[in-house]
Amino acid sequence: MKNKLYYPQVSLSDEQIFAEIKRERESIGYYSLPHSDTTFLKARIDSLNFTQKQIAVIGIGGSTLGTYAIYNFMKYNKQNSKTLKKELFFFESTDPVNLNGTLSQLNLEDTLFIVISKSGTTIETISIFKYLMSITKIDKSNLLVITENDSKLNTFAKANDINSFEIPKNVGGRFSVLSNVGLVPLYLAGFNIDELLKGAKNISTSFFEQHELYDHLIKKARTYYEFKDVYNINAVFSYSQLLEGFNKWYIQLWGESLGKIDINNTNQGLTPIGLLGPVDQHSFLQLIVEGQRDKTVTFIKIKDFKDNTKIASIHLEGLEELDYINNLDFEDLINLQADATIASVKEYKKDIPIDLIEIEEISEYEIGKLLFYYELLTSIVGKFLRINTYDQPGVEGGKIILKEMLKNKN
Repeated sequence: MKNKLYYPQVSLSDEQIFAEIKRERESIGYYSLPHSDTTFLKARIDSLNFTQKQIAVIGIGGSTLGTYAIYNFMKYNKQNSKTLKKELFFFESTDPVNLNGTLSQLNLEDTLFIVISKSGTTIETISIFKYLMSITKIDKSNLLVITENDSKLNTFAKANDINSFEIPKNVGGRFSVLSNVGLVPLYLAGFNIDELLKGAKNISTSFFEQHELYDHLIKKARTYYEFKDVYNINAVFSYSQLLEGFNKWYIQLWGESLGKIDINNTNQGLTPIGLLGPVDQHSFLQLIVEGQRDKTVTFIKIKDFKDNTKIASIHLEGLEELDYINNLDFEDLINLQADATIASVKEYKKDIPIDLIEIEEISEYEIGKLLFYYELLTSIVGKFLRINTYDQPGVEGGKIILKEMLKNKN
């Protein structure tokens, strides 16, 4: 008996996925950002000679989350090494208490304002900008704009002789951190943006030249795709408060990129969760270990915190049994906590998909690698899902409704 099978291919092959990503690289702008030459950009920023000690970054979503992720990761290290030239403060929310609370930390007369909006008409961003203009003098001496060249915000900038930096048309907001969106405020604050791009380039080269990350990223993306109906929640468990901003950025990148209707008119999506260790060991870990088997977990550790703070060698009456922690570096403590959590998840019934990312140290190079790694992974998963990774019609619908509600209110 012969039985010839002509079953349809369940998913694209690795080679097909790679070919599609390479074709996409010709039109989607974020792929080329790690290869940018910053010479002209740095010279132009330097020529503006802004002397303010504080920077107010006004934007929302992709306009700020990536920059905050890098700033939050590096801030304390740069303060300790006295290489932080300016402090960044982020104005993202229309929550009036948060808005005024952030304002209270600023010396408005010593603040550079940077307004970031790809479209130039983001309601939250322009609302905050208008409020700030009503309480302090803002002009070309203390204002920069980052937007698309043909946006209405750029029209405003030109009319008022305000310096403007371009966001390329083919770079989406949530993929824009390595464009002027992130590079301009970070360079002003004293960050080494060339090292940031160098880290991202390392990831890009490894994948597109089919080195180590080629197999790794495609295998990881395929696993997310092929098990999406079982493990449809993807948790990132970051063992450092320094990665809080990264977690927020990841949630937007993953959720807004992958929650789509595919080419067969089927709703797709993987749900991102951002957790911080060791704090969330005492809240979410129980759900991971004994809850429903619907989650993958990526643990992220920092190998070198560049901080040798130790637990004091103090003997406390009644707590002698904990003296074994005396003189232990906090760096070692948090990484051992991560290792213990990983072991507990890995060994419990052995049915929870996990992986580990280890960041070598706190540096622009390492955070650049991490950000581009996740951008690339998102694009590859999007190819498997057969969706448009780069639009956001669900978000745009909400914006349209809000505009109509606001017009009717007035």
